[in-house]
Amino acid sequence: QLQLVESGGGLVQPGGSLRLSCTASGFQPNYYSIGWFRQAPGKEREGVSCITPSGDSTNYADSVKGRFTTSRVNAANTVYLQMNSLKPEDTAVYCYAAQYGCGTIRSSAPYGVYYWGKGTLVTVST
Repeated sequence: QLQLVESGGGLVQPGGSLRLSCTASGFQPNYYSIGWFRQAPGKEREGVSCITPSGDSTNYADSVKGRFTTSRVNAANTVYLQMNSLKPEDTAVYCYAAQYGCGTIRSSAPYGVYYWGKGTLVTVST
């Protein structure tokens, strides 16, 4: 059965850090590029980052470049999103997507999605 366990969301003050993780079972995430997306209330979904199957290449939205880092440990079927220097505008539900390639960062995966995670809430507030 397909299953994702996502964790790491929560409340953090501006300038703080959080680390999101997602561990998959029931499929082999190492076959796929992994994207992180986010959506805030009243706003459209936006792409945050993407990492290739081997982890040898990553790309990021301009809004998070230099602050966020995505990585993966394929032996553990786990992908991470390290978020530093968080801003209130980073507040959103963050979702994992196993997808068919990275491409440019945008609101949807350019080549389709195999499996979506349910997301975890990140709140950045004083």
